Amino acid sequence: MIQTNLIPSRDIGGFPGVMMILFVAFGGLLFGYDTGTISGILAISYWKKLFATHIDGAGEPVITAGQQSLIVSMLSVGTFCGALSGAPIGDRIGRRLGLVVACIIFSAGAIMQTAATAIPLFTAGRAVAGAGVGLISSLIPLYQGETAPAYLRGTLIGSYQLFITIGLLLASCVNQGTHARDDSGSYRIPCAIQVLFAIVLIAGMLWLPDTPRYFVKKGRMDKARQSLAQLRRKDEHDPELSKELETIVISCTTELEQPGRWRDCFTTQNHHVYRLFTGCAVMALNQLVGVNFIFYYGTQFFVQAGIKSPFTIALITNLVNVFSCIPGLLLVERWGRRPTLLFGGAGMFVCEFIVGGVGLGASSDVANNVLIAFVCLYIVFNAMTWGPVGWTVVGEIFPLQIRAKAVSMSIATIWLFNWAIAYATPYLIGTGPGDADLSYKVFFVWGSCCLLAVVFTYFCVYETKGLSLEQVNELYAICRFPPKSNAARKQLAQVTVEVTQDGEKITVVDDSNHPKNYSYIENAVA
Repeated sequence: MIQTNLIPSRDIGGFPGVMMILFVAFGGLLFGYDTGTISGILAISYWKKLFATHIDGAGEPVITAGQQSLIVSMLSVGTFCGALSGAPIGDRIGRRLGLVVACIIFSAGAIMQTAATAIPLFTAGRAVAGAGVGLISSLIPLYQGETAPAYLRGTLIGSYQLFITIGLLLASCVNQGTHARDDSGSYRIPCAIQVLFAIVLIAGMLWLPDTPRYFVKKGRMDKARQSLAQLRRKDEHDPELSKELETIVISCTTELEQPGRWRDCFTTQNHHVYRLFTGCAVMALNQLVGVNFIFYYGTQFFVQAGIKSPFTIALITNLVNVFSCIPGLLLVERWGRRPTLLFGGAGMFVCEFIVGGVGLGASSDVANNVLIAFVCLYIVFNAMTWGPVGWTVVGEIFPLQIRAKAVSMSIATIWLFNWAIAYATPYLIGTGPGDADLSYKVFFVWGSCCLLAVVFTYFCVYETKGLSLEQVNELYAICRFPPKSNAARKQLAQVTVEVTQDGEKITVVDDSNHPKNYSYIENAVA
């Protein structure tokens, strides 16, 4: 008699199933578009005339540094609250319906911004829209992490960043087309378009299933099987699908013996607090490297730097951002998480210190061209590495017991630091009384944070490439030193099958790192 244990196949999730998971990342477009829109709106002449409450020495309407800080940073206040609400909402009504609710909240905020004719309503609208974005940003990595096949998880979760960059690009294009208008359409058109994106995401989420792990957590095994079958595009009774579901159920049952509470995220059990520290630190550094300085205040900064056609330069930086993100989605699975983050942090460090150094010299056309070139190169490094990989790390390192809560806190961290940077930047680069007037020197601040990101990655981030969520859990149990995690990962990635024939055991090892091993080993011994 032959007894075999099936090896999980890499051929799980056909093209339609992968596209379903990829569609969820469309929510990143809402965040990216809203972020990119405000950068242009703050520089629109009609908007400043309508919303300004102060006049400068030349008799021109002006939005003060304090008002700019409030307007820009209120989105982050809303996103912080929205991200923290992701855990209770995602666990109570599901990841899918939670995203629908988030889109409705976001749409309400976009409508408020469109209708506004003064700063208070406009700012309130950004806070409400931010709550929707925060909820979206915590639920999307959760949804994708729980549905994506292991060998594509990094790429699929990282695709959220791709849609953020596409949103930034679309906002830049719309701003380019409307900023010269001398009527309310100059800002109302960009604000109103956001609602259309939310409607598209709502329509898609009403059709997609919730995650199998969510249904297992709720004890709804029939729904879990249906969901997995829909995502993998397989029959509900397919043996491969049954094996994957069995693995999920065993892992979830073990993790859910003690339901996760908020305080459980801070215990040393199963390295919960260390994982939470890793997730929060990755998200904090994602902001501290300074990328949102370019996309929040880039247009204004280029104006202050004396660069001609700042709206065009902003459009170019957004194009670079989008096209650089695409190879990054491949690197995360080819190189792995740690090498990609280390490479990106080092590259950004060099670029930002060069930009800061160039800015210390006399201004000239050559200096401005060097500035633009290295800002673009910096964006290339960020979009290929820290941009998508940060979301990937957060989406895969937590056990199911605390996953929703830990992901929510990690995502809330990115919005906390997003708010801090958005609020502080006008004072850092402003030239008014009490402002720091750092100008180019602000890039030394961001560059130093890039160096910190490299050190943190080396000592704290685990390599999880190619592992299932259940194997990631095992990795934290067997490896205590992150620099050695890649060797431990390779051991876990080798699936061992014991085959018994006539009382003799034969061990067969399948290395899941090799794409050629797609199928089950059902007859290791004939």
